[in-house]
Amino acid sequence: MVKTLGISTSARSQMVNITQEVAAAVLESGVTRGVCRVFVPHTTAAVTINESADPDVAADILAALDGLVPWNGGYRHGEGNSAAHIKASLVGPELTLLVEDGRLVLGTWQGVFLCEFDGPRKRKVLVRVDEA
Repeated sequence: MVKTLGISTSARSQMVNITQEVAAAVLESGVTRGVCRVFVPHTTAAVTINESADPDVAADILAALDGLVPWNGGYRHGEGNSAAHIKASLVGPELTLLVEDGRLVLGTWQGVFLCEFDGPRKRKVLVRVDEA
């Protein structure tokens, strides 16, 4: 089963917690033990797992990425969003999570995030859940 999530972002750079949406897709799949794959079919967005309890962590990650890959870096790409492409490549387009007892296996503080690097936009996140 593949479920497509539609996620709207509201800023140029943003980390959107999509844990509940991914967990709902797992529940909907009926899979009790297996794997959940999360994939973003975009070149300027990514997905990651990180702390979801303190929003300052997401802000710190975005600030660190801005420091590593500044928007005005003298890039050659004519669209002007090379920094977003580079950040998306660094973070990555996919995750694999375990499913046990019909639920995502995540640590106490972990959440699943869509990372927007060229927003605001409407993004697709594909979730596939397979039985083990």
